[in-house]
Amino acid sequence: MTKPRLPRAAVSTAAVLALALALTACSRKTDEADAAGASALSHVHGLGLHEETLYVATHQGIHSPGADGAPVLVGDRRDDFMGFTVAADGTFLASGHPAPGSGGPADLGLISSSDAGRGWTEESLGGEVDFHALDTAPGGPVYGYDSANGRLRVTRDRTVWEDRAVLRALDIAVSPTAPDTVLATTENGVARSTDGGRTFAPGTGPVLSYVSWGAADALYGVAPDGVLFRSGDGAASWTRVGPVPGGGPQALTAVDARRLLVATGDGVYESRDAGRAFERRMAVTSGEGGH
Repeated sequence: MTKPRLPRAAVSTAAVLALALALTACSRKTDEADAAGASALSHVHGLGLHEETLYVATHQGIHSPGADGAPVLVGDRRDDFMGFTVAADGTFLASGHPAPGSGGPADLGLISSSDAGRGWTEESLGGEVDFHALDTAPGGPVYGYDSANGRLRVTRDRTVWEDRAVLRALDIAVSPTAPDTVLATTENGVARSTDGGRTFAPGTGPVLSYVSWGAADALYGVAPDGVLFRSGDGAASWTRVGPVPGGGPQALTAVDARRLLVATGDGVYESRDAGRAFERRMAVTSGEGGH
């Protein structure tokens, strides 16, 4: 069945305004106090799955769900993990800000963990960059969106970075089979690059907050109102799947073609049937968006 291309008229003014507000918030550094307790997490920034354990990067550290679904802190760091992704080899990559009172520079740069978030190593750009989105593909470079400067950056060794396109975006996604193909969510739709993020075509299609590529023919995106979309042709066209429970999205990760993790206003949800049904895995206190 051919998937219909959504007309520009289908993009609501409310959705555009919602993403614009998220983009504005994304451009500011986080100064709010860390007042929420470990049992009432807010502001989810990233999701990952490693050896069947769910990891949730938040304003108050990285957590996994306990037996009752309550969040359990992983390791002892309560940093504000903004960008977060789990690489194909199981390495955790993250960025953000240190916890209040912990000392160190205001921006973490790129940090990594080889033991599932229990310990972290500074890789590069400490004190210089806060990546609000990170993504990579097997055998490909690491892409980071430097929100303060509105620029995409790329590294192949996690140490030396190249500056790529300047654009106003909220999230990025890298093709799992073509590492030079990168998508970015913008106020005008999903922008696409096929040259490693050096240039982007104008945004098209539905206005989405977050995108994630589970397989070559299974790209997912979630709109500011919580509606899930799927594309089988790399964002050329989209099919509406349906709403995700819990309201506005805060993060999205497609584990594979059918398995999805989505953080919304009241929890982290998992789907194993390509977004048709969801089960809540962990409770979250409503925040004003993941970034």
